[in-house]
Amino acid sequence: MVRKCFYSFHYKPDCVRASQVRNIGSVEGNPPAKDNDWETITKGGDQAIAKWIDDQMKGKTCIVVLVGQNTANRKWINHEIVKAWDSGLGVVGIRIHGLKNFEGQTATAGANPFDFITHGASQKKLSEIVKCYDPVGLDSKAKYAWIAESLAAKIEEAIAIRGKYSA
Repeated sequence: MVRKCFYSFHYKPDCVRASQVRNIGSVEGNPPAKDNDWETITKGGDQAIAKWIDDQMKGKTCIVVLVGQNTANRKWINHEIVKAWDSGLGVVGIRIHGLKNFEGQTATAGANPFDFITHGASQKKLSEIVKCYDPVGLDSKAKYAWIAESLAAKIEEAIAIRGKYSA
């Protein structure tokens, strides 16, 4: 079964890396906002951004946080993670710093974004509940291959983990 997922990522530095993952095809994702559309959305302020996120998450079963160098603890990334968890979606992180951008560069690993969010009922860091994967491989191609091969299973696992916690 192809799952419908919401992809969360830090746009400017990681849009190329995120695009690579989104194009794998084993998961149906939300369509990316074009630069001009995103400018229009952000001009509407926080309320417009929150509404756009809400609209994009409708009908999804999981959020895939594509973790780059500066993803962790960003306002809207945190909002998306909390919104997804509170809505009963599976939550999983996939590190993408090892994928190349248009200039052929990789980045350094960033912090785990789930370290910055507290699970309400248990008061644990969300990182103690959900998983954030660092793809195996020595180069960008190998890391991409790991993501392509593993993404669907990691999403299913995230949905199962979320199912163990009441909404």
